[in-house]
Amino acid sequence: MKFLDNFLDETHHMVRATCRRFAETEIAPHAFEWEEAEEFPRSLYNKAAEAGVLGVGFPEEVGGSGGSYLHAVMAIEGMMRGGSTGVTVGLGTAGIALPAIIQTGNADLIDRFVRPVLAGKAVSALCITEPGAGSDVAGIQTRAVREGDAYRVNGSKMFITSGVRADILTTLVRTAADPHLGLSFLVIESNSPGVSVSRSLKKTGWRASDTAEIAFDDVMVPADQLIGPEGSAFATLMKNFQMERLALAAYGMATAEIALEETQKYIQERKAFDRPIGSFQVTRHKIADMATRTVALKTLVYQVAARMEQGFDATTEVSMAKNLAAETAIAVTYEAVQLHGGMGYMRETIVERLSRDARLLPIGGGTQEIMKEIISRRL
Repeated sequence: MKFLDNFLDETHHMVRATCRRFAETEIAPHAFEWEEAEEFPRSLYNKAAEAGVLGVGFPEEVGGSGGSYLHAVMAIEGMMRGGSTGVTVGLGTAGIALPAIIQTGNADLIDRFVRPVLAGKAVSALCITEPGAGSDVAGIQTRAVREGDAYRVNGSKMFITSGVRADILTTLVRTAADPHLGLSFLVIESNSPGVSVSRSLKKTGWRASDTAEIAFDDVMVPADQLIGPEGSAFATLMKNFQMERLALAAYGMATAEIALEETQKYIQERKAFDRPIGSFQVTRHKIADMATRTVALKTLVYQVAARMEQGFDATTEVSMAKNLAAETAIAVTYEAVQLHGGMGYMRETIVERLSRDARLLPIGGGTQEIMKEIISRRL
């Protein structure tokens, strides 16, 4: 896929190589063990920060490593070579939890909550989804009522990635009745009285990332931990969704590419009727289809990232990329498992893991159906 390098410069190649080296050294040898344990060591955050991979895409002035949208895509490509989407996602929750804080430019919030996360000393999570509200964020019911110099928060959040171990919770709350203008963001520290993990959730895929249901019971949050003005969260959230959806598209792209490569190797080793199964036309044609889908997806993801870097509104295109990534990752991993035969159904095999991980892509960050609604309205 060298022809796609016209999108990249030396810094993009460097970021991808650095992240891949970290993933192959620090993640790959333990990926199966961590997937089975459904968690990875907290010390990995420190190692990722020291290696400079945790802060890719974040401004240097807030403690990041610098870079832009395409650099963030490169980081995901590299990190996925560790063989665990769950670990990559778990390490990457800062990418969705911190941007809202950074965008305010509030030096106090940045010093207290952004820098420690990017230094690997704290873990952050984004708390939006609730038991009764997901892609429709206007349905959020968790309430924050101003009482003097604090907000009293009551409600619950569901499917929160890194929610079990997170220290810092960027939390969407309702501060007024208006469906959109009544939404605000608060930074809530997980050790605050009244914050509790109701349960750690068991998932089909992304197993190495912890996922939680979190309860807020009369939690008093200092008013200076409000992110931006009251009622400004919906606009901030819509902007941040674009980066989250680009990241999910990148996860799908890397999933398809790794599954394709693993299958290309396997079909040369596995024999049937005294011939490598890769020598059969039906196999070669499946590989051709898998490769075509993967290249088409990668081209779109790179193009969308480049367009976002140039400052264009890429809402339509990033929604397309997310949906195409989900469809491609599912289709390619399906064929990868099929061509691996019985081994493709074993949890020790990377393609089995990737096939489970891919199923979340049409759901997370806005469902496939919501993406289609966004696309159709904007066409």
